[in-house]
Amino acid sequence: MTLDQLKTQREALQAARFNGVLTVKAGDKWVTYKSNAELQSALHDLDREIAQQEGRPRARRIRTYPGKGL
Repeated sequence: MTLDQLKTQREALQAARFNGVLTVKAGDKWVTYKSNAELQSALHDLDREIAQQEGRPRARRIRTYPGKGL
């Protein structure tokens, strides 16, 4: 897919998510997601693909977990 197609698809997914809709038209197909979490996962995948095509580095998160004693 081209970068413009990916961005268009991402916008459609975001609009559907914010409206609470789980069925989205992708090109000439209709896709129905089982849950909001599955839709969010698809958005993250699109974000990664867009970033890769734009040449941006991958976003990373560092999580710390406190524990008793050191």
